Parts: sequence; structure tokens; C-alpha cells
Amino acid sequence: MVWRVAVRDLLATLRDRRTLNATILMPLLLIPLFTLGMPMLMGNLIGGQQQERQKVGVVGTLPAALRSALERDEKTPGGEVLRAGVTLVSVEDARAAVESGDVEAVLRAPAALPDRAGEGTGTLEVYAKLGSLRAQSGAYGKVEDVVESYNRALAVQRLGALGLGEQTLSAVTVKPIDTSTEQARRSGQLAFLIPMLMLQFILSGGMATAVDATAGEKERGTLESLLVSPVRRGEVVAGKLLATTMTALASALFSVAGFLLSGLGAAYIARQGGMGGEVAQMMGGQLALTPGATLSLLGVALSSALLVSAALVAIGIYARSFKEAQTYIAPLSMAIVLPAVMLQFADFLSTGDAIYAAPLIGGMLAILDTVRGTVTAGHALSAMAANLIGALLLGLLARRSFGREEVIFRN
Repeated sequence: MVWRVAVRDLLATLRDRRTLNATILMPLLLIPLFTLGMPMLMGNLIGGQQQERQKVGVVGTLPAALRSALERDEKTPGGEVLRAGVTLVSVEDARAAVESGDVEAVLRAPAALPDRAGEGTGTLEVYAKLGSLRAQSGAYGKVEDVVESYNRALAVQRLGALGLGEQTLSAVTVKPIDTSTEQARRSGQLAFLIPMLMLQFILSGGMATAVDATAGEKERGTLESLLVSPVRRGEVVAGKLLATTMTALASALFSVAGFLLSGLGAAYIARQGGMGGEVAQMMGGQLALTPGATLSLLGVALSSALLVSAALVAIGIYARSFKEAQTYIAPLSMAIVLPAVMLQFADFLSTGDAIYAAPLIGGMLAILDTVRGTVTAGHALSAMAANLIGALLLGLLARRSFGREEVIFRN
């Protein structure tokens, strides 16, 4: 009887093409867009600024060596331009030239700049729109790097006159050694988005079935056919919970597939070269799971789907109408988004074993740990157990509401 009720509600869901799009197509399209497309777009924009020559104005005169360094292109041994220089043009009003867009930055030296070591110091004013990412990655960033190299060249020249080598400037060098797991390095800086997106798709995937099978049936008047059939109230609730969980879990599985596609796409683009591929791989990462990690991820996703589905069914049964149910579900969405957003600061938080026993939140942490390759069996089991206990309590609440006539017929 439970299965028959579930099939009945699943068929109603499958007839709605919009629900299928939200369950299958949206995870497969939106997740690669967020984790791969946006970082790649940013990488291409930054890389384009590096390889494009910007116009930079000059008020007064600059040392010949500094002008040459600013205008020179940095190339690979094969002749490919890694970073283009800038085109220097004379301007009279520095601020007006930048504001009008004639140039992206203006250099002005109130006093003559030193062109040899030991000739004192000078100040180079750089006029630019410092709040602009275009300027930071383009003209301003190039000027800053060239001036730093120019200063170092003068310092090396001075040291040479004193009989000292360049290593005098760097008596101690730092050699960073990454102790993160391989999967943590490959998961990228946007790994915290994975739990949030998975839970959001679980919610959106299960919401259509849950609300339609509860509050929707109240509005259509088809709930009475179940009440007069030889099916116990508990079986009806279990069937609706099963149908909701199946659609929610299907959405979660397609979201995992979306992350896998993003990882494969990032790896492929990185092999092709270019700034866009490098940034996409660094930010979006690659989701490559071991068999144990895959089981852990699926287990946590299943328990989270049960918990969210039980909450949706309990809310749907209590609501008078489809619209009222959607109003009640809105805070549930915020309960998923807010903790998930905080996961980006998980490295600053001291998370003990107890937090994994918190329903939903523990599951999000376990998913993040799984993606990074740091999950432990105890934490994953604690998260799954907490979700299952929460699902059981909410299921009992839904069963109790379904057994009360004043709730079933309150519309």
C-alpha cells in the first residue's frame, strides 16, 4: 500500500514537465554554470587584461629604464605574449584623463625619479579607478609590478657596487609545502557551495511532490479518495514520504553528476591552457571521489533527503492550500541557505564531534568534508543518524496531523 501511494504521487509529479526540469535539468546546467562557467569567465577577463595593451598617461618625464620596462612585453621562449606592456602617452590633467576614459591610469612624478642606485628616493603618483577590477588586473596592476621590479633592479645595482649579491635582499626564503589532502587541493575554493547547492536541489526536487501530494490534493478534493480506501493513515503518510524522498534524492544525484561534469570540464580546460582554465580549476575544482567517499556522500544525501522530505510532508499536510504551504516552506529554505553560507568560514571554526550530531547542519559539514577528502566514518555516521532521527520525528508529526480530522479538512 505504501508503494502504491508513492507510485500514485510519483506519476502526478512526472506529468509536470516543470518539476522534471527542476529535478534533472537545473542541477546539470546550473551547477556547472556556477562552479565552472563563472570562474572561467573571470579568468578569461583577467587573462585578457594581462595580454591587452592599455593606454597609460604620463605627466612629466620618467626615467628611460622605467619607461622601457613599462612598455616591454613579457614573452615565453616560444614568443607567446604572457603579459603585454602598456602604451605611454602624454597628458596634461591626470584626473580628467582617467575620468574621461581616455587612459586607464596616469603616472605623475612630482619630483625627478632616480634612475641609478644611490640617487635618493622619489614618489610616483598613479591615478586610476582603484575600485575597478579592470584597472586592478590591467593598467594599475602592471604599473605596480613594473615599479616593484624597477626598485629591486636599482637595489641590486647598489649591492653590486658594494660587492654584494642579489641574495642579500632575501636572506631567508619561504618554501610553502601544502599539507592538505590531494582531494582538498583539487576540490577548489568553491567547495563550500557543494553542500548548499545539493541541499537546495533536494529541497526544490522534493517540494513539488510533497506540496502537490498534500496541500494540492486538499485543494483538488482528491484526498478523500485515499481516506475512503482500505489504506491506513500511516501507510498514506509513508507513501507520500517515499515519493517525496525519491524525487528529492533524484535531484541530489543529478546535482552530484553536475559537480562531476564541472570537474571534468575544469580539468579539460586547464589542459588546453589559458588563464580561464587555470582560474576555473582553482576556484571550481574537481570532484573526484573514492568508492568510500562516494558511499559517504550518497548516505548523507539520502538521509538529508529523508529529513527535508519529512519536513515538507509535515508542512504540506498542515497547510490549508498550495499557496499557504509555499509560504511555510520559505523559512525552511533560509534554514538551509544560512548555515550553508557559513561553511565558507568552516576553516575558522572549531567544529567538534557534537556538531555532526545536529540534523541538517551535521550533514552539510559531512558533505563538505567528503568533498575535501577529510571525512571520517564516525562523523558521516553521526550526520546520517541525526538526519534519520529528525526525519522519524517529523514523520511522526506528519502522521499525527494526518490522523486529525480538523487538520485534514481545515481548508
